Amino acid sequence: MKFKVSEELFDKIPDLCFGAVVGYGIDNKVKNTDIKEMLNKEMQVLRDRLEGLNIKEFEYIVPYRDTFKELGINPNKYMSSIEAMSKRVAKGNDLPSINPIVDLVNAISLKYVLPMGAHDIDALEDEIAVRFSHEGDAFVPLGSEKIENVEPGELVYADSKRIRTRRWIWRQSNRGRITEESKNIFFPIDGFISVNKENVLEAMDLLSNLLEKHFNCTTKKFFIDKDNNEVQL
Repeated sequence: MKFKVSEELFDKIPDLCFGAVVGYGIDNKVKNTDIKEMLNKEMQVLRDRLEGLNIKEFEYIVPYRDTFKELGINPNKYMSSIEAMSKRVAKGNDLPSINPIVDLVNAISLKYVLPMGAHDIDALEDEIAVRFSHEGDAFVPLGSEKIENVEPGELVYADSKRIRTRRWIWRQSNRGRITEESKNIFFPIDGFISVNKENVLEAMDLLSNLLEKHFNCTTKKFFIDKDNNEVQL
């Protein structure tokens, strides 16, 4: 299976970069208090960092808002996943504990203020790509079974048959969501060379290490930029 990012996207926004971690043979059924504690800690740390700040002007949020605008997406109406999470935490509302893998991703996402995803590889068809949508693409939102038709030209995560994430890093699909049964998982991390590349690399390393430590699995790491837009998972 491949992970690839459209050359057209890099032509438009050359500063983008993507970290990717893949976990193979994950055991997501065992409850893990260490990960819950990590999530609780990172929520409080970020809450303290954001106290008195306007999240829209926070240095690690601004690049995503600006890129949404470049892509024709209103960031006030469709917040990036990391802005939405940060806003929720800053208001004093905790993120719910879903399952160990989702909790781990959320904790690392908050720690580095990075949008991170998790996709069940066994639910993907042929590839996972970041590309612009085309005629006939459809999407099923998380928590729903209702199919949404997607206009051509929207930046999405998609496999060869279905859109997995709409408006780049706004909302993930119901298909491929992470459950206790998920064993092989693809974790993308979206960043910018000039802003948070080091955070992306550190998040990749931490995620890989904690996956192997807590989930009895093997991992691989990849880095994507305009000079290397495709990898074999």
